[in-house]
Amino acid sequence: MWTALVADAMMPAMKWTLIGSLALALALGLGAGGADAQSWPDRPVHIVVPLTAGSATDMMARIVARQLSQQLGQPFIVENKPGAGGTIGTAAVARSRPDGYTLLVQSASYTVTPTTYPNTPYDTQRDLMGVTPLGLLPQALVVAPSRGIDSVQGLVAAAKAKPGTLNYGSAGIGTANQLNAERFRIGAGIDAVHVPFKGTPEVLTEVMAGRLDYFFCPVNVCVPMIREKRLLGLGMGSSRRSAALPDLPTTLELGVPNSDYNFWVGLFMPSGTPRDILGRLYAETAKAIESPDLRQEMAKLGAEPNLIPPEAYNRQLKQEIVDNAALVKAAGIPIGGAQ
Repeated sequence: MWTALVADAMMPAMKWTLIGSLALALALGLGAGGADAQSWPDRPVHIVVPLTAGSATDMMARIVARQLSQQLGQPFIVENKPGAGGTIGTAAVARSRPDGYTLLVQSASYTVTPTTYPNTPYDTQRDLMGVTPLGLLPQALVVAPSRGIDSVQGLVAAAKAKPGTLNYGSAGIGTANQLNAERFRIGAGIDAVHVPFKGTPEVLTEVMAGRLDYFFCPVNVCVPMIREKRLLGLGMGSSRRSAALPDLPTTLELGVPNSDYNFWVGLFMPSGTPRDILGRLYAETAKAIESPDLRQEMAKLGAEPNLIPPEAYNRQLKQEIVDNAALVKAAGIPIGGAQ
């Protein structure tokens, strides 16, 4: 379901031109009183990132904020409000005035939170709305060369030969690493032990030392290590290959069904924000993403542009919440444990 949804949403987005974006902005503004969009923004805009400074989500927010500031002539100020699996900062935006001056940049964990944090002081689908994803941050399935496993098929065979003896690492319970690994584990029909850590650097240390069997690693982190042969890439965990590792097939291509997990970073605003402001923000964000300078900055993060118009994006979010609820249940991920 998820692969079909992503492909369905991405095909029109790939054809979406700047003219189309501006047309959407005009269409969204019909009947909404275009004066708001014409004057917006006339003061600084605040972008809340509910994760720590220096994270991939935070860095994505900052490069987009810089470009929007240049285009619109007003500061777009990024503020980090981490804590409680991202729910503290997200709640702050959900409670803010819906006037286009408080935005949220959040990762794909946005669609996991309704299941793992069921008692948040906001309703993901009622209180917030998606503007567009900004980019995909794919993950690669990696092992240490010393493990003697050189293919996805070899990893699956090793796991099936001794059920429950292989282990995989993640940057924490409920993180993208674990979700990707669980989709892979379930799709491959194997049994493996999850070992959570506080962050990616700690996991990589254990993988390269051979104490962890495998890891779904953010591509921007693992590409240098793969090139230096400190890690061996077995497959991409996303639904399509990465431009950073174009010769590395996806785990789907390698025969593991439903093993893809698309980790994205997206832009949100409070529900009730005037539709003409939503339309203008989407159009300006589309223009920003098309900027060669911004694309170069995204490439350094291993990110790939992934613009989707608001209506299609919100349909995707709704389905992804359902899909992730099923995944959390199937994987036995603790409620209240996402990081």
